[in-house]
Amino acid sequence: MANIFSGTEIVMMGIQIEKNGRDFYNALILQSQNPKAKELYKFLAGEEEKHILAFQSMLDKLEETQPVDSYPGEYISYMKTLAAEYVFTQEDKGQALAKTAKSDKEAIEMGIRFEKDSILFYEAMKKSIPQTHQVIVDQLILQEVSHLKKLSDLKNSLGS
Repeated sequence: MANIFSGTEIVMMGIQIEKNGRDFYNALILQSQNPKAKELYKFLAGEEEKHILAFQSMLDKLEETQPVDSYPGEYISYMKTLAAEYVFTQEDKGQALAKTAKSDKEAIEMGIRFEKDSILFYEAMKKSIPQTHQVIVDQLILQEVSHLKKLSDLKNSLGS
């Protein structure tokens, strides 16, 4: 399986994304001086930890499925592109990325991109997992949308 991702591999990428998200938000807790931002980062780090457990549970029960392609290799090509472009599919990137944030506003903008990228990745992930697990991923997507809203609200409250 050198040039395709199995459902298991994609769920493992989901776990890595959530670990990096948790590490990202935990690092921001230590960096921020803003109490409202720290509170949100702490909440989001906890949420990412819950998502890790949800994906791990899914992984434990996952059987392999084949996604439906419009043309041969379409889905695999799409997932490879998403994974290659998405820094949080790589190990130990969350904390490193957080350290590059020079302000809470910049950190929040990074978080917003992270949440948007996660939503895109999880929407694509649903093609490679059984229907029974798609419901779990849909719930995780709704939570990511909620995180996106919270980050946007905080960004707006910080002003320009």
